[in-house]
Amino acid sequence: MTNYYESLFTPFHIGKCEIKNRVVLCAMEGTNIVDWMMPKGFVKECRDYYIDRAQNNVGLMIPGMIPMRSMIGDKWLYKNPKAFKGVKNLMDEIHTYGSKVFFQLGTGFAGRNFTFMPFMETLMDNKALVTLAKPIFNMDALMVSASDNLPNVWNPDYKTRALTKDEIDEYIHAYAEVAYLCKQHGVDGVEVHAVHEGYLLDQFTTAYTNNRTDEYGGSLENRMRFTLECIEAIRANTPKGFPIIVKFTPHQRVEGFRTIEEGIEMAKILEKAGVDALHVDTGCYEEWFQAITTIYSDYGHKLDVHKAIKDVVSVPVLGDGKLVIPETAKQVVEEGTLDYVGLGHQMLADPYWPTKVKKGNEEDITPCVGCNECLMGGFVGKHYFCAVNPLCYAEKDYPLPAADGTVKDILVIGGGPAGMSAAIAAKKRGWNVDLMEKADRLGGTLWAAGGAKNKYDVIRLIKYMAKQCEKLGVNILLNTEATEANVTAKNYDKVILAAGSSPFTPNIEGMKENAVFACDYLTQKATVGNNVVVIGGGLAGTESAVDIAMEEGKSATVIEMLPDILAVANHCLNNDQHLRKLVKTSGVNVIAGAKVTKVASDSVTYEKDGETFTIPCDTVVNAVGFRANNQLEDFLLDHYDDVVVVGDAVAPRKIMTAVHEGYHAIRVME
Repeated sequence: MTNYYESLFTPFHIGKCEIKNRVVLCAMEGTNIVDWMMPKGFVKECRDYYIDRAQNNVGLMIPGMIPMRSMIGDKWLYKNPKAFKGVKNLMDEIHTYGSKVFFQLGTGFAGRNFTFMPFMETLMDNKALVTLAKPIFNMDALMVSASDNLPNVWNPDYKTRALTKDEIDEYIHAYAEVAYLCKQHGVDGVEVHAVHEGYLLDQFTTAYTNNRTDEYGGSLENRMRFTLECIEAIRANTPKGFPIIVKFTPHQRVEGFRTIEEGIEMAKILEKAGVDALHVDTGCYEEWFQAITTIYSDYGHKLDVHKAIKDVVSVPVLGDGKLVIPETAKQVVEEGTLDYVGLGHQMLADPYWPTKVKKGNEEDITPCVGCNECLMGGFVGKHYFCAVNPLCYAEKDYPLPAADGTVKDILVIGGGPAGMSAAIAAKKRGWNVDLMEKADRLGGTLWAAGGAKNKYDVIRLIKYMAKQCEKLGVNILLNTEATEANVTAKNYDKVILAAGSSPFTPNIEGMKENAVFACDYLTQKATVGNNVVVIGGGLAGTESAVDIAMEEGKSATVIEMLPDILAVANHCLNNDQHLRKLVKTSGVNVIAGAKVTKVASDSVTYEKDGETFTIPCDTVVNAVGFRANNQLEDFLLDHYDDVVVVGDAVAPRKIMTAVHEGYHAIRVME
């Protein structure tokens, strides 16, 4: 172990439970050991995921939230203890590696945060169907909150009803009983998903959503009563010393919601109630990106709130929020801002983060890029997966066959994410790899994808993948465009066509002569003036416009043909929220539902609602899209038996499709 990061690997205690180091794997929906949303029970498929991370120096693991009451079937978990069958064996196995496990207990998605599926809207609009479906989907139990008539976050047309006192009592009883089940089955402690992110208990603590006039409404102490009674019940129903963490949001960072001043008072109340640690977060679903980091988030974007709470309590404080850079993690522990560093999506991207940091191998850490493909997968009912780690939640399903002494020659055409992924996998199998890249550096269109000022993690991904290619001994041929002549110079066993995509110019008068490509602006190959029009409101166009507008003295207007920008972005909702917030705060002007008809050197003409408009500008940026570079495909198929087209050379898509397709193209090769 390198002594430099020693502070991250010193033991510490939560209550009487010793945690071997300061690295915490945070709870993420979809990473459950016990899944009671559907309800399912023990998730045996999670075993490899957790053992992989236990073997790699995670001190404390907090699996995905376990709801007290199932969304489907309306079943209370404490009445179904068989759901824990299998937990004890997994806990024992995890403990052999020195890791501890706390289960996160919550109310699920009941309340104003309840996520509507399309069929549920149909259900809610038909009273007869609501009655018929009640044994499966008890909407009356799901659409509850602290108060009556609160609009649902995702569909404001649907309103909540207030929980009754009897219902509150049953939730309190459920927390106590489930905590006891956790202790019985070898779980080391619990984290109460309480004053956090606007979920049901938080809807009681938040003045904005609590209009009650009984003992659960009004003063801060009354609004916290539900949470405090849950903590008290858990304490009374578990052995003395059984650790309780409370995950809470002292500052929601949304106008009209909780401020840090009230959050500080809440922290004092929670400590007085006897909790053993606080897991401090920010945000709520109104601005989801404040809680769950996105590609646009700054490193350590919650540290101001962490410090504010750490300064007023004596119990340990856990925190997360893009603390993925080892130097940052080390610093916050040494300075006393946090006692434990929480990692979530980074541990999907690279389960070996703690081990690599401990050994001082920072350059070998696969960086999380904040794309939230994992989160999007979890919220559409899939297990978690990761854009940059094809083995996430598939540890034993998709392993790369080990090198067996056989020698094969592989040609990879294109040095973007798909090409580098294939090259890395092939070298790990012990094969020879020639990688042809027409540019003077690896990375492909990732350089443009990471070109905006707040997308540095994409650049980190390029540097990581390029370094792995170099260290593994890939024969990298830069400034080498693949041609019919040079791709047949050797007799390759397999050819991977990963040539990516290129921007195209639509048939609009003056566009070719008077516009610069967004990718050229984002890679500093083209400069823009002070009054810029961006044609195309997809990801590239919107991010370019924000990047321009954030510069002092510059303005940007996006013209989009569809009814709204980002309409076909196909990215996670919190990323969408974050980018739209940046559009607003940077002052980008959006003209949607408009068709550009002419581009001049100093203006753009467009049609909207049957009228024609011309707006002046000094630069026009073309962000209408990309087309696949697959021109060599037919030639390669005529000359080689084994040719696979991957990534954007198939069609312009995502980092995830590029990395995964490159990996699997080599994995399945015999």
